[in-house]
Amino acid sequence: MSEHRRKPPQPQGGGRAAARRGQSGSSSTRRAAPRGATGSPADSYGPSSYGSVSSGVGGDEHSYGGRAEARRAAQRNGGRRRTAEPGRRGGPGGPNGPGRGRGRPAPPARKGFIDYPRAGKYGAARWLPSWRLVTGTLLTFIGGLMVAAGIGYAMVGIPKVNETALAQNNVFYWSNGTQLAATGGQANRQIVPPSEIPKDMKNAVVSAENASFYTDKGVDPMGIARAFVNMARGGETQGGSTITQQFVKNTYLSQEQTVSRKFKELFISIKVNSKMSKDEILAGYLNTAYYGRNAYGIQAAAQAYFGVDAKKLTTEQCAFLASVLKGPNLYNPDGGIGAAATEKANTERARERWNWILGRMVELGKLPAAERPDPSKFPKFKAPTSSLSGQTGYLVDIAKEYVAKKTGLTPEQLEKGGYRIYTTFDRKKVQELTDAVQKTKKSFLDPKKRPELDTHVQFGAASIDPNSGAIVALYGGDGYNKGHYTNNANTSGVPVGSTWKPFVLAAAMKYGTYETRPEPLSPLARYNGDDLVVIRNQNGDPIMGNDGKPFRQKNEGTTDWGMVTLKKAMEQSINTPFAQLGIDVGLENTRTLAQSIGILPESFDKGNLRNVSFSLGTSTPSAIRMADAYGTFASSGTHYEPYSVTAVKKDGRNLPGFSAPEGERALDENIANNVTDVLENVVENGTAKKIADIGFPAAGKTGTTDKNKSAWFVGYTRELSTAVTLFRTDPAQAELLSMNGTGGVPSIHGGDIPAQIWKDYMAEATKGDAHKPFPDAEPIGEIVNAVPSPSVTPTPSEPVEESPSPSPSPSVTSTSPSPSPSNTCGFFGCNGNGGNGNGGNTDGGTSTSPSPSESSGNATRGNGPGGGIFGGTSN
Repeated sequence: MSEHRRKPPQPQGGGRAAARRGQSGSSSTRRAAPRGATGSPADSYGPSSYGSVSSGVGGDEHSYGGRAEARRAAQRNGGRRRTAEPGRRGGPGGPNGPGRGRGRPAPPARKGFIDYPRAGKYGAARWLPSWRLVTGTLLTFIGGLMVAAGIGYAMVGIPKVNETALAQNNVFYWSNGTQLAATGGQANRQIVPPSEIPKDMKNAVVSAENASFYTDKGVDPMGIARAFVNMARGGETQGGSTITQQFVKNTYLSQEQTVSRKFKELFISIKVNSKMSKDEILAGYLNTAYYGRNAYGIQAAAQAYFGVDAKKLTTEQCAFLASVLKGPNLYNPDGGIGAAATEKANTERARERWNWILGRMVELGKLPAAERPDPSKFPKFKAPTSSLSGQTGYLVDIAKEYVAKKTGLTPEQLEKGGYRIYTTFDRKKVQELTDAVQKTKKSFLDPKKRPELDTHVQFGAASIDPNSGAIVALYGGDGYNKGHYTNNANTSGVPVGSTWKPFVLAAAMKYGTYETRPEPLSPLARYNGDDLVVIRNQNGDPIMGNDGKPFRQKNEGTTDWGMVTLKKAMEQSINTPFAQLGIDVGLENTRTLAQSIGILPESFDKGNLRNVSFSLGTSTPSAIRMADAYGTFASSGTHYEPYSVTAVKKDGRNLPGFSAPEGERALDENIANNVTDVLENVVENGTAKKIADIGFPAAGKTGTTDKNKSAWFVGYTRELSTAVTLFRTDPAQAELLSMNGTGGVPSIHGGDIPAQIWKDYMAEATKGDAHKPFPDAEPIGEIVNAVPSPSVTPTPSEPVEESPSPSPSPSVTSTSPSPSPSNTCGFFGCNGNGGNGNGGNTDGGTSTSPSPSESSGNATRGNGPGGGIFGGTSN
């Protein structure tokens, strides 16, 4: 039989009837099936399409209701093509498997160590971490932090201290040990040990800023959290950082606000806390913190606000300084920067915080309630002042100059700070000298009324203990704060005039003259006191002027005094006897003697060193050196080098070389006493008679220079030697100006304004002293010309210095004209026509300021500093 006519095989188990039933069921199924489910090539999607899924022999066929349903089923299965296992969810026999109807597919199985998102969970539960996961994560985080902290602690060491954190300035002290000034260095700071910080200061700061300071480990996490809470509530805060952290920030780190610096601060604070005591840390913080008023550290702050040392602060003052630490710009009662930092607002803020701190101290048991200061008694502050105002700047400069000389430190090294300098300056005497100057200045000068004459007038003065050389007071000018930066007490540029004459007389007593050697010359020796006397050299020949004529020395007036003793000539400050005496003694001898009693070689008028005028005061020592030199007469010939510093400390250690200078015998005792006897007579009967009624023994000499460019008075008692100078300068040209007309008077003399200042000061400065009389002077030396020459105008039979004699009228105030350039003399620098030479006096002591053609330029040196008082270059 052919192939195509063969009958199909019969299905087993049912025969034809069963087959027909099966075909009938299949047809029914196909009729109900959607497109693609029939297996027809026209509407089938192929074997891999979303069709039926066989369940095996005799199994059902699972159909989908359409393309959308098939697509959703594929999405629920996650694109997986593997067949679900029997018995599992979605597999045959499983909850959602064939025969169970449609349901959601199984979630993805757990694949790693961390079950997240969570397997077997649906919806939000799948993303909610389990307690195991949370606990594990937290422990891992804490462990990581501990490891990081351990590594950080091990890697971060305590760095070097910032130099600026411990930078100190130089502190100067009065002779009584109280603070004079703090200057130099990079900060106004003086570090004090914990023992000098009051207990109330420590308690106030701890109570206000870090109550757990003594128990914490350098950092306080709870404190940081508490600070945030208090800030949110708007209440007082202790701050997030501990005192240890603030100390670390000030001392070891920069002030930048970065995360890395904060972490370093934490680690270093822990280490510092383990290596330093709490007392050391607290003292370190108080010594490095800023308190306002340019004060760094507790000592500088105590001085800035209250004018006391830190160890003397009261409870009220301690609480105030603790309140300022919160922020000086907003709590300094002086006011600060910004619209909110007014003086009034700052004062109110400071008062509120001060009161809060006192209450906090009571609350923490740091202050008994019964001892709490009255809230109404807010501390009183001293007015803010410049540290170098008034005379302070001049005093500091003198002390610095002395320290530099003794230690060899350069000004730059000294300015780095850290030195404690104890001076000889007597605060009371400095004020009394200032008052004396200001009193006379106020009554004498009127710049508004006489602007051309009463401006640029300068006062200078210095006072020295003649029995030690200690500089106890000086007046240098109006003050650095007034723009006057030259110390008039240390000026080496103002000729001293006739105050030089005692040196010439002392040289004559010590060395004699070319006529008396080896015998000294007596002060009772007579010299010609007439006006316009020809000055002769030691050969007896006239000294010639530039005009080829004999030089004639000019006195102040035209009185012919005749042959007068040197004592009388000193009394009336007659020029001609001393001009000739200087030549007879030898100008070099005068120079040597002056240097032996304290006059510095730098101040000698080198241009006139071999000129007649040298004996009349063309040299320019400072007021300090003149007071020191006269102090040698007061101490009966013992000279003490002037000094201004008694001790210097650096890092708590005394520097060597600051013991008081030892006295040296410069003059024979009787020479000094004879000079004093002569100068006492000047006060009692001569040009300084204005101070004769002072009430105690005094000796001194007046001096005025040519053209009235300077006026001096130098005087002393057994207890104190003081020099006062007055002059005018042109700041633009740095040269001396005439004082003729200044103060409304024709001219000024040493016996007027300078003598009055000296009198006012000495009366106060020596009040209460047991004034000792000067020692008696024994006769000394040879009396030359004991009997007046017959050719000289007759004089009384009694010694001239003891009897009345013609003298310039007190109303005479003008000096003779200055020499013209054509009349200046040659080798000796004198005036050929005797016009005024280097003499001419009103108080009897005028000597001209040398012109440029006569000298090395003293006339144009003005008031610029010269060699300083201690030798070398002045600072």
